[in-house]
Amino acid sequence: MMIQPGSKLVMIGDSITDMERSRPVGEGLFGAHGKGYVAMVAGLFGAVYPQHRLRVVNMGISGNTVRDLAKRWQNDILDLQPDWVSIMIGINDVWRQFDCPLQTEIHVPLPEYENTLDRLVAETIPAVKGMVLMTPFFIEPSREDAMRRCMDQYGAAVKRIARRRKVVLVDTQAAFDRVLRHCHPAALAWDRVHPNTAGHMILARAFLTAVGFKW
Repeated sequence: MMIQPGSKLVMIGDSITDMERSRPVGEGLFGAHGKGYVAMVAGLFGAVYPQHRLRVVNMGISGNTVRDLAKRWQNDILDLQPDWVSIMIGINDVWRQFDCPLQTEIHVPLPEYENTLDRLVAETIPAVKGMVLMTPFFIEPSREDAMRRCMDQYGAAVKRIARRRKVVLVDTQAAFDRVLRHCHPAALAWDRVHPNTAGHMILARAFLTAVGFKW
């Protein structure tokens, strides 16, 4: 597996990452990792790789965009001195353009999104052993849906950054698309954004597969 024994992995993002994690730092007892894919990743590390003693920290905050990540990057990533960093951001950057179309000041245009995320990755690479970029997703099989089409553009930006910076990529949209061949989006997320348990397991599995987890 790519993530070395004794490593500290910090996972940052929005509500999909947050999932009621502990504050100020999502690590420790009593469900500190939250109720989503981060907790599943931490649990599988502990169950399958106990000898590696891998630390997982959840620093997701509901509602965040890449702008919010940039504001808290020093405190919530660099100051925690991680060995590995995982980022999944972009859903709110896209969603606000659709559910709050008149509040243009809170919209994050694609160029700003890509430039900001690329800058955060570039600044962090020298301080860590590895990084993982997870694409944003929309649990909608029709690529002609307006929000799905926009989300795919933001996902393509993540892929470009991953290639440019030579970091690990997790194509979460592709992972959901494989399952959507067999079920309706409502079976995975009531609003096509916030996954249920099965949806979070899809995310966890995609992440672990990308980092070389031996199932």
